[in-house]
Amino acid sequence: MSKQILVTGGTGYIGSHTVVELQNEGFDVVIVDDLSNSNIDVLDAIEKITGKRPAFEKFNLADREKTNVFFEQYKNIDAVIHFAAYKAVGESVQKPLEYYRNNLVSLMNLLENMKKHRVSNLVFSSSCTVYGQPDQLPVTESTPRKPAESPYGNTKAVSEDIMRDFSHANEGINCIALRYFNPIGAHPSALIGEFPVGVPNNLVPFITQTAAGLRDELKIFGADYDTPDGTAIRDYINVVDLAKAHVVSINRLLENKQQSSYEFFNVGTGNGYSVMQLVKTFIKVNGVDVKYQITDRRAGDIEKIWADTTLANEELGWEAEKTLEETLESAWAWEKKVRNIK
Repeated sequence: MSKQILVTGGTGYIGSHTVVELQNEGFDVVIVDDLSNSNIDVLDAIEKITGKRPAFEKFNLADREKTNVFFEQYKNIDAVIHFAAYKAVGESVQKPLEYYRNNLVSLMNLLENMKKHRVSNLVFSSSCTVYGQPDQLPVTESTPRKPAESPYGNTKAVSEDIMRDFSHANEGINCIALRYFNPIGAHPSALIGEFPVGVPNNLVPFITQTAAGLRDELKIFGADYDTPDGTAIRDYINVVDLAKAHVVSINRLLENKQQSSYEFFNVGTGNGYSVMQLVKTFIKVNGVDVKYQITDRRAGDIEKIWADTTLANEELGWEAEKTLEETLESAWAWEKKVRNIK
């Protein structure tokens, strides 16, 4: 009998790509999502890609009662992948309480029910924001965490602490936190991709929407950083590569291969690209124009960060495979499909 995986936030950007990879590997998937930053139509796209429609329940996991009822109904869950969270850095600076309440309470409700219903395995969507602005690059898993630059980043750090403490206190609960760098791109089918509700908070949807004519120009936040071209540097990872890291992590837990009850891994490419490099690469590979304007730095942004992925490569047997060029091609193919651009 195939294993059942609960994917919270499974209609979202990274969640939907992970559901596809899980179903392609033969897992049964049930999604919980409140659709606050995603669209129900994603289920149709997942079914079109994989030939299978995941089960779906709509509610917010910060609602303790609804979470309890869900776990009473779904009694065969073998593992959980937890994506569901608010994730806009800038908004979190403006609305810290909303971020703390949603992101932390949902995790605690999940863990409480995992213990009660003997669900042993959790893969958590963490972030390289826990490193703050690191003193040395690239960052390894032994790089010290720093005080977060935003409430969003802090919810990821506190969530990691909650999982570490909970798994140590409760034998049989095993957690893996994946510290993502910057996920970009779309599924090669162009049936799913990054489709933010409202104004995008991430760079690539801003680029693609500007190229598509939805936005007049792209704002580049800061060109006075201590980097070769003055713009901030990030490690951009293809979303399908990232999704596959979750499948590998789930298998590690189900096969009891973890080294301890709480593990964490950097999931990136190991390469740093500046914002300007990304924009120029997008323009070059897709042959489209993107108008941009340099503006002030944005609150909560760090100057530069990229990953050392040795631990994930060796321990998980996973590595990023797709190039920046093909990733940016996939992002534009997705945007064109969504906007009916020939």
